[in-house]
Amino acid sequence: MSTVITVENLGKKYLLRHQSGQQPYVALRDVLSDGARSLGRKLLGRGGTSAGGAEREEFWALKDVSFEVKQGDRIGIIGRNGAGKSTLLKILSRITEPTTGSVRIRGRVASLLEVGTGFHPELTGRENIYLNGAILGMSRVEIKKKFDEIVDFAEIEKFLDTPVKRYSSGMYVRLAFAVAAHLEPEILVVDEVLAVGDAQFQKKCLGKMEDVSTKEGRTVLFVSHNMAAIESFCSKSILITGGRINYFGFPLDAISRYFDYKNYGDDNGLAKRVDRSGTGSVKLSELKICDSQGNVTDAMFSGHDYIFELGYIKNSDEVLDEVVVSLDIFDDKMIRVLMFRSNFTKSNLRLVEKYGSISCLVKNLPLAKGLYHINIFISHKDVVVLDYIENVVAVQVVGGDFFGTGSEGMSSHCKILHMSKWWTANVLQA
Repeated sequence: MSTVITVENLGKKYLLRHQSGQQPYVALRDVLSDGARSLGRKLLGRGGTSAGGAEREEFWALKDVSFEVKQGDRIGIIGRNGAGKSTLLKILSRITEPTTGSVRIRGRVASLLEVGTGFHPELTGRENIYLNGAILGMSRVEIKKKFDEIVDFAEIEKFLDTPVKRYSSGMYVRLAFAVAAHLEPEILVVDEVLAVGDAQFQKKCLGKMEDVSTKEGRTVLFVSHNMAAIESFCSKSILITGGRINYFGFPLDAISRYFDYKNYGDDNGLAKRVDRSGTGSVKLSELKICDSQGNVTDAMFSGHDYIFELGYIKNSDEVLDEVVVSLDIFDDKMIRVLMFRSNFTKSNLRLVEKYGSISCLVKNLPLAKGLYHINIFISHKDVVVLDYIENVVAVQVVGGDFFGTGSEGMSSHCKILHMSKWWTANVLQA
């Protein structure tokens, strides 16, 4: 197979602005006056920074990325939030330019990235189909041949002549995917945006992507947090960590590395996370998930026992009573499916020492097979939030014999497992 994508030493740098000094509130008049001052300095040739004293920091979203993709490859791209996956797709889709390196692409690229990308909100669904086809270089006759297939696949016939700004996010994604997949691109690029659709439509999309690849020989690049979809659909997988390629090869090996704590180094240190809220008088510093033998794991089995161990740092000498801790578990669509909370069982905690740990034992884990994300919340008397961090870790539940019958349940329909008993009764008729 010929090479359709060649990426060499790719890098993308952003300049982040940090405000030096505290500015809790900035009014519009301040923004306008600072802008006027800055323009005045430039006209007078004085240069200088704005009154706010903003400092700039370089951030490399991607660094030294190199790989090749062959025609017909189905490439799954995985990695934690912020790893650089979406940035890579934007560069490959020519939405943004790289800072360093080069990308060579042979063939037309159709992209499905964020909801809202690629459609004109004031145009109708019908008009946007023709617009997207024209952007891909197709004639009106070619688009017309595919038109009915696109409408049938998207299931939006009743709203075809409605401006897409009035569409729900689900309708928008259905039409966007249908357009991208049916207008004969040589390369189809799909981001996690498919998670907006319902389960039935996601399955339909995966089937279409497989048809596009295997039957028509087209290339697919697919970003997802759904490891089951990556494993079943993709022929190869790229794992990105910290803007660099950690692994490029077999999907199962990439997934295994994804769930290996050692590959994330300091990224796993909760103490360094800045995307958190709360007073900070207590800060969570670590999360370990241990099996019944005390071994740290990032993959769990339905029906087994686990201990969630939280390290914390108390930044005051005050002894805190009635501390509430919550582990909130979300599925791969970021819907909360389970919550372990200390005050549910009247198990609130007392924090005395500066450094310590909090443990939560969960017996007979009732989660079905799938990928889950954990948020952590800690508060004083369930009133004052001390620390709250979202997306602390992604954890895979890899199945298990919860019911003792060999059945893993139906994870596509229900994420929570629970025992039940069934019986019949004879009814005597008069």
